[in-house]
Amino acid sequence: MTSFVHVDQPTVHPGVRRAEVLFGQIQAARAGANGSRPLIALLIVAIAAAVLVVTESLVSNWNEGGLLAAWTVFCVAAIALFALFAGSVRQSGLAAAWRAAAERRAAARADARFLATAQSDPRVMQELQAAMWRQQSEGTVPAAEAAKIDALARMSARSQEVRMPTLYEAMRRMNSSRYY
Repeated sequence: MTSFVHVDQPTVHPGVRRAEVLFGQIQAARAGANGSRPLIALLIVAIAAAVLVVTESLVSNWNEGGLLAAWTVFCVAAIALFALFAGSVRQSGLAAAWRAAAERRAAARADARFLATAQSDPRVMQELQAAMWRQQSEGTVPAAEAAKIDALARMSARSQEVRMPTLYEAMRRMNSSRYY
C-alpha cells in the first residue's frame, strides 16, 4: 500500500509578505499626506540640500574609493527619496510651469519647421498667406503678424526666381572644376 506524506509548506515567502506589508504602510502614509504636498516637496528639497552639504563635508578628505562609495550611497538614497514622494513634487506649481514652458518650446519648434517648409514650397506659403489674410480681415491677427508673413513670402519668391542653369552650362561648370 502506498502512503502519502503531507508537509505543510507556506505558499508565500515570509520576506515577500513582510515587503508587501511595508509597501502597504508606505502607500498609506503617502495617501494621508495629500493635503500638505507642497510642504512635503519643500521638506524633501531642504533635506536633500542638508544631506548634500553634510556629505560634502564628510567626504572632502577621503581617498577615491571611499569617496565613490559615499557618493553612490548618497545618490541611491536621494533617488529613493524622490521616488517615494514623486507624486507630491509632480502636483506642485513648479512642475506645471515646467510643462507649460516645454509646450511653448515645442509649439515654437513646430512653427519654425512649418515656416521653413513654407519658404521652400510656394503652395504652402500661399495657403499660409490666405489664412493670415482671412484672420486679419476677421480681426483676430494683428497687422504686424500678417506683414511678417508677407515679408517671408516675398523673400521665398525672390529665392525661387534664381535662374536655373541649362544642362550645357551645368556640365561646362562641372567639367571645368575638375581641371583647376
